[in-house]
Amino acid sequence: MFDFLVSFIPRAVAQGIPLLYGSTGEIITEKSGNLNLGIPGVMYVGGICGVIGSFIYESSLSDPSLINPVLGVLIPVFCCLLGSLVMGLIYCFLTVTLRANQNVTGLAITTFGVGFGNFFGGSLIKLTGADVPSIALSATSNLFRTTLPFAESLGWFGSLFLSYGFLAYVAILIALGASYMLDHTRVGLQLRAVGEDPATADAAGISIARYKFVATCVGCMIAGLGGLYYVMDYANGVWSNDAFGDRGWLAIALVIFTIWRPNVSIVASILFGGLYILYLFIPTGTDLAVKEIYKMLPYVVTIVVLILTSMRNKRENQPPEHLGLPYFREDR
Repeated sequence: MFDFLVSFIPRAVAQGIPLLYGSTGEIITEKSGNLNLGIPGVMYVGGICGVIGSFIYESSLSDPSLINPVLGVLIPVFCCLLGSLVMGLIYCFLTVTLRANQNVTGLAITTFGVGFGNFFGGSLIKLTGADVPSIALSATSNLFRTTLPFAESLGWFGSLFLSYGFLAYVAILIALGASYMLDHTRVGLQLRAVGEDPATADAAGISIARYKFVATCVGCMIAGLGGLYYVMDYANGVWSNDAFGDRGWLAIALVIFTIWRPNVSIVASILFGGLYILYLFIPTGTDLAVKEIYKMLPYVVTIVVLILTSMRNKRENQPPEHLGLPYFREDR
């Protein structure tokens, strides 16, 4: 049993880190009152933008093994953040400035993001002339997957806690920082006020549009890092079109599961990651129907938690009061 856990938990963590990035970014966004269902598309764009930056840099080298470690990390991270920021700005322009329907806008962002990633991903694959429909950026991936040199010598402790790339630890730090910001700072208080009652916050002199823009764009940039992590760390630098699956939607489900608390997302994302891959560890033979049932577990757990939190009916367990609704100052 212990050997199973030592093998299972690191894979659950690796699977859960993209969900942690996505859920943390979405929690910050929703705390401002914006419901961004475009997170799957944002993660997709973040991943492909990082791939484009890395591909251009690796192609400029005579030998990929000569890659500069600093540039090899900073270039894809910068491209990822830039692409995700643009997606956030588009969403905010449509929903905050033009007051478009947030649900429709979010779904459009997801559709656009997936199409954007597939188009440029397919274009890069054609440029490489690969025989398989994928592109591999091994040199850059090795930089993102580098672990502490003494991790292997620490046995099970090193395997469980120290065997991950730096983006995994960054995700945890961001989640803890976001939790502290929301609960213990003036900025967090004002952000929550914007999401709960924008009319009152506006009357108190808080800029509603500014908070919505900043929270949504920062949330998108954090979510975009989840896409970059998936490609560069989890997938070993291999980009394949439509390889993300439903991870973006799982990240949104995780927001409900954690009751809008980024610190809880750390444990919950690992749990969801474990549930997501559980079917690989349970012998089902050739019965594909049973495997599909196991794949439903994260969503079933979310539904159960949603029912339980609704029954408790505590205010702190509910979403922001003004979530998904446009703000009209004239209605004050």
